[in-house]
Amino acid sequence: MELKKKLRPSIKARLRKMGLKSKLKPKIQEQIIKNKKLINKNLDNFFDWIKGAELVELKECDVSEDPVRPELDNVFRRSYGRKIYGVKYMGEIHAVMCFAYTNEIPKNVEELGKFSHDAFLQSAHRDQKVGQIAIAYTVWSKKKGGGKLIVKEVFKKIKKSNHLNRLVTLSPLTEMARKFHINNGAKLVQVNETTQNFEYKIIKKN
Repeated sequence: MELKKKLRPSIKARLRKMGLKSKLKPKIQEQIIKNKKLINKNLDNFFDWIKGAELVELKECDVSEDPVRPELDNVFRRSYGRKIYGVKYMGEIHAVMCFAYTNEIPKNVEELGKFSHDAFLQSAHRDQKVGQIAIAYTVWSKKKGGGKLIVKEVFKKIKKSNHLNRLVTLSPLTEMARKFHINNGAKLVQVNETTQNFEYKIIKKN
């Protein structure tokens, strides 16, 4: 009898726990379903904007949004063959990348300006094709996936170009920049005093 009395409370406690679990299970399952639906919806929205986006050339950009080189104005970004490209979706620009075209790899902004100026003047006396190297000197994104997408679209554009054969960056000397370009398939070319250069390998079809 004593043994039965001792066992009864533990049995009741187990039954109470089992009852609590049975009540919680539907709530947990309901929450899991809600989370899955939310994730799927976010993925659908993400891929919708990725598929609908296009690469466009811009006449100007908001330089205050540039986290790398906000000191460079639109005059610099559009002079001597330099270009501004953006990823456009539903009338809005969601990522921006700025380029200079050179025949040498610059180690700083001063060389970037000089080399692109020289390449532009050289082209004026030849075939109007400015430089053989596209130097991406800044990139930023305002929408998730925009940075990766603009690299991909620019890469495709350069592959189709008749005169460009290299895509090289003039990146800040930060770990964030290194991870971004390495994760997108670039290789480190050199580390300079205040910058680093990464190159995206371009293989053109004959």
